[in-house]
Amino acid sequence: MLNIGLMKKNAIEKEIEKLRQEINLHNYRYYVLDNPVISDAGYDKLMRRLEELEAKCPRLITPDSPTQRIGAKPLEAFGTITHTTPMLSLDNAFRVEEANEFDDRIKKLLKISQESEVRGREIEYVAEPKIDGLAIELVYEDGRFVAGSTRGDGYTGEDVTQNLKTIRSIPMRLFQIQKPAPAGIKQGAGVRSQESEITYPIPSRLEVRGEVFLPLKVFEKINKERAKSGEPLFANPRNAAAGSLRQLDPRITASRPLDIFCYGVGVVEGVKFKTHWETLDALKVFGLKTNPLIKKCNGIETVLSYHKEMESGRDNLPYEVDGIVIKVNDIELQDRLGLRTRNPRWAVAYKFKPRQETTKIKNIEIGVGRTGALTPVAIMEPVEVGGVTIERATLHNQDEIDRKDVKVGDTVVVQRAGDVIPEVVMVIKEKRTGKEKPYRIPEKCPLCNANVERIGAIYYCTGGLSCPAQVKETIKHFASKRAMNIEGLGHKHIEQFVDDGFIKDVADLYYLKKEDLLKLERWADKSAENLIVAIEGSKRPTLPKLIYALGIRQVGEHMAHVLAEEFGSLEGIMKTDKEILLTIHEIGPETAEGVYDFFQEPHNIKVIEKLKKAGVVFPQMKKTSGKLSGKTFIFTGTLSSFSRDEAKELVEKQGGATASGISKKIDYVVAGAEPGSKYDEAKRMGLKIITEEEFERLLKG
Repeated sequence: MLNIGLMKKNAIEKEIEKLRQEINLHNYRYYVLDNPVISDAGYDKLMRRLEELEAKCPRLITPDSPTQRIGAKPLEAFGTITHTTPMLSLDNAFRVEEANEFDDRIKKLLKISQESEVRGREIEYVAEPKIDGLAIELVYEDGRFVAGSTRGDGYTGEDVTQNLKTIRSIPMRLFQIQKPAPAGIKQGAGVRSQESEITYPIPSRLEVRGEVFLPLKVFEKINKERAKSGEPLFANPRNAAAGSLRQLDPRITASRPLDIFCYGVGVVEGVKFKTHWETLDALKVFGLKTNPLIKKCNGIETVLSYHKEMESGRDNLPYEVDGIVIKVNDIELQDRLGLRTRNPRWAVAYKFKPRQETTKIKNIEIGVGRTGALTPVAIMEPVEVGGVTIERATLHNQDEIDRKDVKVGDTVVVQRAGDVIPEVVMVIKEKRTGKEKPYRIPEKCPLCNANVERIGAIYYCTGGLSCPAQVKETIKHFASKRAMNIEGLGHKHIEQFVDDGFIKDVADLYYLKKEDLLKLERWADKSAENLIVAIEGSKRPTLPKLIYALGIRQVGEHMAHVLAEEFGSLEGIMKTDKEILLTIHEIGPETAEGVYDFFQEPHNIKVIEKLKKAGVVFPQMKKTSGKLSGKTFIFTGTLSSFSRDEAKELVEKQGGATASGISKKIDYVVAGAEPGSKYDEAKRMGLKIITEEEFERLLKG
């Protein structure tokens, strides 16, 4: 019995030591190298397991345990600054029960019993978005910014003063912004209030704590630039912010527009605040940036509602948040509650469901989109991310696979943002065994065996009209009002016809018979007859509509008109080559490639032949001449006499052209009611703007 107990203690001791080594390694990679190899959720699991084991065996707790410290050592490349008061980390809550337990502990420590609790006895909290960035401290003396540092190990941080000066939202001198006084505001220590304004005296020393972050749009732009130059991509905005702020050359930091939200203070001399809310108010008065979404909450239920609201809306924010921070508002109560070794008792971080996790790639498959774009998709061991179990994640394209060096069999970090398909963020190369296999996008479409062509960074299936992955969307486009205009053929009908095997390409529509439709569910005699009549009536399209209906890559309505006028027939376009296409005004390399490749694919030629045999007329077209020949129009706002499409047709019938975007080539901008941004841009460029009435007079000559 004694031996069993001893063996159990030895096993716990070994696991604790292993966890400490692993966590210390992750701390080093995360805080020192800015190169993590584990997701936040995975790190949290390791830390919680260590805390659990140490709670069972307190005698095994040592001063150097990760649970007894705050972070990692600062980089030696920077000077160091010692924080006057430690920048403590926060305890975490992951479930609603844990948030309620935090509230219960606060009440217990403050001796507010559940039995005697009434509405007025609820704890007042301040709830704040937990920005996923880099914690820093700004030091102001007599209102001047004198030093700035990272959190470091909580006691000593890296001196990044010069880099912080490049962040424009950080004032070099504090302000005393006057603001309207709230109704019923009371005079407080160090606070001057009047009927019309409230100000705070500038402290002789003010230590401000905040979070430096990179806005999402800036993050995406930086990663695009790094991709072009062949540099490794940042895994997430937090890594990008850390990497940007910790540049030895401040000019590099300045080139990356970092931002900051200030959330608290360290030492303050010359002013005393009664509440955390008042502290934040003073920071705003001093000209420091605080988050406008911070909320004062009466009781934990209000906090929980705020958490739910923030989590559901996190994808609409211009920056990353991974939870909320809950703080007791009353500073006197904060002092009574005190601190633990590594975190305050009066605050907790209530995390959102994790959206990054670690898993393994079992295989890589190709997905074919409606435009024929081939997207490599990682098939992974199931993992829960953000409350959803995922087994597939996009790898975007071959360039991304090569840049991230993704191989079949790799252990990877995956993330999920909102409802979009998850993506592979990075490979954990340290976990490779040597059995991993590289991957290349195939030269033939895996669904229709058509050739695969690369345009830019994207690979496309040239199967077009007959590729199974594209066929439904191709038919929907083909039958739409602006294309062949088959009235009564809805999306649900197309889904039904394809799923039941009645049609395999757009040409099969013209071989449908009334008796075929009556065999299907939800088809009556009259509806079947009406559709057959509509299909028959679509057999005489204009040449531009026919070209547009085929769904050629890079060919919209306007380009269909350009091709029709230049070649006069579909046969003429089919016989041309890329060199001739490139000589035509408005046709660039990608459009020329898309048109040429489409007619080189045998499957597409077969479908076109089927359309001819079915009786679809392939019209000839002479160059149009009319009152508006050589003139280009664009429309903005709401027209009263006709729809936008009708207006375009009227222009084209009289030899004119229409455009979708503003440029100097536009001859007339037709402005209807409530015109949009095109109107403003046209005015700025000095283009000729006419009313709907003037447009009608032009049509009449």
